[in-house]
Amino acid sequence: MMLGLSLSAFTTLHVIISLVAIVAGLVALVAFARGHRLANTTHLFLWTTLATTATGFLFPFNGFTPAIGVGIISMVVLAVAFWALYGAKLRGGAQTVYAITAVIGLYFNLFVLVVQSFLKIPALHALAPQGNEPPFAAVQGVVLIASFALGFFCVRRARRPAGGVVLAV
Repeated sequence: MMLGLSLSAFTTLHVIISLVAIVAGLVALVAFARGHRLANTTHLFLWTTLATTATGFLFPFNGFTPAIGVGIISMVVLAVAFWALYGAKLRGGAQTVYAITAVIGLYFNLFVLVVQSFLKIPALHALAPQGNEPPFAAVQGVVLIASFALGFFCVRRARRPAGGVVLAV
């Protein structure tokens, strides 16, 4: 049991939090790239991404795994994103720092979504049972390229002079 939940219920909760983080992240960061900051969506994205990463550490495991490594790196990246947003209040270079770290946080969520989709969805698993076949690599490549593109536009917008609009408090 984790947090008083069965493994199945805990997994469902973890997946729901992850999906909320991904959707909120996509909405918040696309808006950010366009010069708008959706404050509530941004907060939802960061906190659910933190919750996703933290709950990932509560699953049973034996020894160090790649998932734990990604989780540790994600926690460091998120700490910097939290500092840029809440500590530095996106002033000056903190906007660029936030843009980079927020996109990396979203990328990690998307990376894990693809991995888990290929593991758990039978049709996808049949295409890449080992997780290293061309369909899996192609999807991960698309996610990586899309993340780089989003990061580019977020950083470009963050480096422009003030003019971003806050649409929600």
